[in-house]
Amino acid sequence: MKPNQILCGESASILSTFPANSIDLVVADPPYLGQYRDRRGRTLANDDNPAAILDVYYELYRVLKPDSYCITFYGWIAIADFADAWADAGFRTVGHMVWPKTYASKAGHTAYRHEAAYVLAKGWPRKPEHPISDVQPWEYTGNKLHITQKAVSVIEPLVTAFSQPGDLVLDPFSGSGTTAVAAALNDRDYIGIELEQDYCEIARSRLAGLALDGFSLEAA
Repeated sequence: MKPNQILCGESASILSTFPANSIDLVVADPPYLGQYRDRRGRTLANDDNPAAILDVYYELYRVLKPDSYCITFYGWIAIADFADAWADAGFRTVGHMVWPKTYASKAGHTAYRHEAAYVLAKGWPRKPEHPISDVQPWEYTGNKLHITQKAVSVIEPLVTAFSQPGDLVLDPFSGSGTTAVAAALNDRDYIGIELEQDYCEIARSRLAGLALDGFSLEAA
């Protein structure tokens, strides 16, 4: 298990090769199990396969160090399934975070105008010295690199609040590599795992660009 790389393949399978108690922080943005399709017709792999997503949390609990955090976004439509998987894996819920949007990403019985994540704990981690607000500002990326691409500015506060410089941050659903970029920009090591080869290459290209003098966070 080498740090600072993007691994391409099924997350649970790859994680099963990692040693136990080896990761300092998990930031996960899984498919929400809502069979989402965007305006361009793009879909997410495994968004219709609960086992492929939920089984990952058992491995996440195993590879996390004792007394550490897992920050995970989730789909409210499948919250019962997500919550059961987290609890069965051994996680405790210690916080909840919301990102209000100025636009609706979709409409059903209500207009969807926020993103949300749970703060899960393995054991009893030390509380952050300066806890961040559970209501955070949202920045829209335009989803240019990934169907559900989150901005570095959204993920960065999670990395800095719940880990320390030199820690190893894992994203088991890496997408276009935003968590890895946020970790690298803040003196953390990273490992990203992504199923789709095209997104693996996008993430690797973004991370390679961090070393270039002309790198811009707009590209992140």
